[in-house]
Amino acid sequence: MFTARSLFASPDVSHSFAFATAEASSGASLEGLPEWNLDDLYKGLDDPAIEADFAACKQDAEAFASDYQGTLESMLTEKGGDPLADALKRYEAVQEKMGKLISFAGLMYNGNTTDTARAKFYGDTQDRLTTISTQLLFFELELNRIEDSMLDGAMEGSAALAHYKPWLDDLRKEKPYQLSDELEKLFYEKSVTGAMAWNRLFNETMAGLRFSVEIDGETESLPIERTLNYLTDTDEAKRKAAADALAATFKSNISIFSLISNVLAKDKSISDNWRGFEDVADGRHLANRVEREVVDALVDAVQDAYPRLSHRYYALKAKWFEKDKLDHWDRNAPLPKVPTRSIDWPEAKQIVQDAYAGFAPEMAEISEQFFSKGWIDAAIRDGKSPGAFAHPTVPSVHPYVLLNYMGKPRDVMTLAHELGHGVHQVLAGKQGALMAPTPLTLAETASVFGEMLTFRSLLAKTTSVEERRSMLAGKVEDMLNTVVRQIAFYLFERKLHTARAEGELTSDQICELWMSVQADSLGPSVRLGEGYETYWAYIPHFIHSPFYVYAYAFGDCLVNSLYSVYQNSDESFVQEYFDMLSAGGTKHHSELLAPFGLDAKDPDFWSKGLSVVEGLIDELEALEND
Repeated sequence: MFTARSLFASPDVSHSFAFATAEASSGASLEGLPEWNLDDLYKGLDDPAIEADFAACKQDAEAFASDYQGTLESMLTEKGGDPLADALKRYEAVQEKMGKLISFAGLMYNGNTTDTARAKFYGDTQDRLTTISTQLLFFELELNRIEDSMLDGAMEGSAALAHYKPWLDDLRKEKPYQLSDELEKLFYEKSVTGAMAWNRLFNETMAGLRFSVEIDGETESLPIERTLNYLTDTDEAKRKAAADALAATFKSNISIFSLISNVLAKDKSISDNWRGFEDVADGRHLANRVEREVVDALVDAVQDAYPRLSHRYYALKAKWFEKDKLDHWDRNAPLPKVPTRSIDWPEAKQIVQDAYAGFAPEMAEISEQFFSKGWIDAAIRDGKSPGAFAHPTVPSVHPYVLLNYMGKPRDVMTLAHELGHGVHQVLAGKQGALMAPTPLTLAETASVFGEMLTFRSLLAKTTSVEERRSMLAGKVEDMLNTVVRQIAFYLFERKLHTARAEGELTSDQICELWMSVQADSLGPSVRLGEGYETYWAYIPHFIHSPFYVYAYAFGDCLVNSLYSVYQNSDESFVQEYFDMLSAGGTKHHSELLAPFGLDAKDPDFWSKGLSVVEGLIDELEALEND
């Protein structure tokens, strides 16, 4: 918590929650998919600028500690706020330089997690930066020992210090959970051999797994991303083969995933107990700058809506498939008797860019840079991280987007999602390294809004009932994956972390917890067959960012309400939207939503967002009756 902030946390905003992206059919050309150019960070692992920046970081950290450690309160008393503002500028500068190094290492590693040179470079970079930044730990700790009245008075007398007020206010929220300098240093230094090491083990284990998928009498040995892609194939035999292969490989490796989960849950529990967090998710709520009661209201609203949303939709889909129940490999299957169109990369780009430009030319201008300047890695390669993410790097550079593009409409939505993050990160960059990062709950706003713009743009161009039904069903399924499924994930994590407090959990116990929340959320029209109990093992958020997942539901419901405001607004909405994104981490969610007349603390707020999903299901039922 009290570290070089966000330096070694999950470095991205990820969109890898769906069980599949898509398998491209023979009609789509996936040749020439872009791979990112990281030269804006460094020219390669042997770039001499890397060692130069490591040396500069070490020197800057040592000088910073020498100049300021043990002096902050007396400096405020004797000289006012301007010298502390200067210290913050220096602190921000070294954070930016360290952030550039870890961003490059992380992106190189995610490009091929099985490459030993990249893995070593990533591990060494984490280790070296931990050593360097340990010298900076005193700064945030010492700031939080200054009396509130003294700090407030200094900001009133110094415009330069007042600039950092949002960051200082956020820092003060962590004050009740702050430990002694010695303990904070111990926690920080041991993180390299603790949670970070287990995260890396998960990544490399998952990237190295192969799944034996039997297709048309022949067995293919595939990595996870290609196996997951079969779950959206039009051929049920292929979907079932992929589902069975996933279950078999997960089962044979379940012991290691159970061990990783047990260790990380215990590690988090130790930290939470020392810091005094009362609830297993309180640390995440604090990091997200969202109140526990707001999240509880969201969870309650979604659980209450299960029958009206997921239960109802999957019953409808089972009817379309002429089954009494959907098998779990049918959940994300394309609709029967509806042609599945594959989308080449140039067309995918045009679809998203047209939708973004239709909202605001500036939005399309920003996202165009991702395509033209090599900021996107879309090709599928062995060893590449599965899923998708947008990583902001540092304000002096620019974000990068990772995809695994396979040419289906869902992949286009993922592209729109990640570019939404990218636009947000570009706009927020002007806030600087300390205040550009956005809490996860609000970070999902721009991404989901980008998806909604793209979906609405495509829907407006549909010319047949079949095409409209297919698009609506796809959107409903994405929303269920984003809202219902993520809340089920959150409830699973709550059960796992709570049960772990009573002792180590066996693989069977974890599987039972998983099945209990899945059955409740998916409802009686989905048959969770043998092997599905192991599917918790590959969800990366459980490992990298405990309790992250509710941010997806938060963002989706928020965007549903926000989009309704947009549909009934004048041209001022666009500027207010850009102002919200440009604020980065400088404002609380209540401040950012106020211009739109929205309030997440309003008991009806979440119900209004969920009603949008319900309305799309209503339309699907109406099409069924036409």
